[in-house]
Amino acid sequence: MVIVESPTKAKTIQKYLGRTYKVVASKGHVRDLPKSKMGVDVENNYEPHYISIRGKGDTIKALKTEAKKAKAVYLASDPDREGESIAWHLSYLLGLDVNDKNRVAFHEITKDAVKEAFKHPRTIDMNLVNAQQARRVLDRLVGYSISPLLWKKS
Repeated sequence: MVIVESPTKAKTIQKYLGRTYKVVASKGHVRDLPKSKMGVDVENNYEPHYISIRGKGDTIKALKTEAKKAKAVYLASDPDREGESIAWHLSYLLGLDVNDKNRVAFHEITKDAVKEAFKHPRTIDMNLVNAQQARRVLDRLVGYSISPLLWKKS
């Protein structure tokens, strides 16, 4: 099983990999900080508290079902910090070992690039995940701190 972000990419990559793989899409992020509260524990080293994104329940359920049937699960989200974060969240939701070499990344959607990426799977790059988390936490802290001040000025 291969998980990409976009359903369109899934169809194209499925053609390249053939019937031995099932390529499915996460349709972007599957977990995030809650919208209704801070979602960051400032008393505990700024630990983020993630929840499944509203409306993604069916997608998550389908991914879990397919993952249980699969011999192996490859995470092929985009090769940037957002994509790495999506791979990390999928790994968590699907109960995958973050230290497994199940991350494949390609910078172009061509048959050669996709096939080559599968020759060199790697672990999830936690530096990129942490960079995305830091950005997300900072956005949340600033947003929650500044928004009330801006509302008072309006």
